[in-house]
Amino acid sequence: MAYRYLTQDALTGQWLSHDLPLKGVEFGPELNGPGELIGSLSPRLASSHPELTKNRGNTLLYAERNGLLRWGGLIWQAEPEGSTMRIEAAGWSSYLHKRHDLDGELGGRGPYVNTDPCRVMRDIVSYAQSIPDGSLNITVDGTTSKATVGTPAEPWHSNWWETPVLGDLFDDLVKAPDSPDYTCTTWWDANRRPVRRIQIGYPRLGARRTDIAFSTDTNITTSTPVTYSADEYAQVVIATGAGEGRAQQRAIDAVRNKRLRLEHVLELPEVRGKDVLAQRARAERAWRQNLGHVEEITVRDHPAARIGSWQIGDDVQVTVRDEWGTWSGWCRITGYTIRPDTDAGETATLRLEPSGAHQYATAA
Repeated sequence: MAYRYLTQDALTGQWLSHDLPLKGVEFGPELNGPGELIGSLSPRLASSHPELTKNRGNTLLYAERNGLLRWGGLIWQAEPEGSTMRIEAAGWSSYLHKRHDLDGELGGRGPYVNTDPCRVMRDIVSYAQSIPDGSLNITVDGTTSKATVGTPAEPWHSNWWETPVLGDLFDDLVKAPDSPDYTCTTWWDANRRPVRRIQIGYPRLGARRTDIAFSTDTNITTSTPVTYSADEYAQVVIATGAGEGRAQQRAIDAVRNKRLRLEHVLELPEVRGKDVLAQRARAERAWRQNLGHVEEITVRDHPAARIGSWQIGDDVQVTVRDEWGTWSGWCRITGYTIRPDTDAGETATLRLEPSGAHQYATAA
């Protein structure tokens, strides 16, 4: 295992460092977010890298492992912290949170009616990069979805007088249960140039993985306690939508599972369609039926699941054994943080959520 960290000028593409001596590095992607990298430099080493102290927001940072790019993003913070300089960087979509729609309707690309949100996501990135000095050469997957945004009665607008943040517009498009997922990725192309990519998945990113697994006896070093809480449990969800009184839209999704009936009301006043309301109720019920959940595990490199063998959005089998008993279930990876230099060697901390509420795409 050999890691190195590289820096590059965001506008010119000039390489600034091919082996930045970062210590205490933690990095990784996340579901529907940019992901982050943090690390530190000694004052002596920091002084020899002026791009970190004078060029924040204009310097790209990459993490490479054994010749493969594992992460890329922009340096946003480089601040003294005690006897070190702390470096903070975030993935490609973080750049959109520093940009606004100054022309309205994404420079004439909108408004949108019954439009695939994947198209709008690509248009947001295209608009951001069409402005002089605004391009990072970020590419976006050509994924299409069956979801839609905007209606004839209420088109999807981006109004210049509201100076909307492009990153907020982008993230809002992936909040609905039937919306696509995204994550930020980086790799070398055939000419050893970094590809900066926003990966979109529909109906979801990731796949159910039967080729890797995590268990306390094998590769899990630490884990959060298993949560067995009935406070949020329900096998009956009543979703209420637009309208008032007898005219209010309502959908009920319920199952019988030999447990005492527990109900939950999901209020969605913005939802007008019965099909959408029923879908939201079904997704909420599937999520609330999970009794027992592990939010986080830290794993070591092992043949059962090599570090880096999983992807954002994957569902994996997790088995936790402790003094309270044994729990096993399918969990979805919503983010992970790789730590190359711990006392235990290279480790990864995986953030998890119950996988029951999600559809499954074909493994890539």
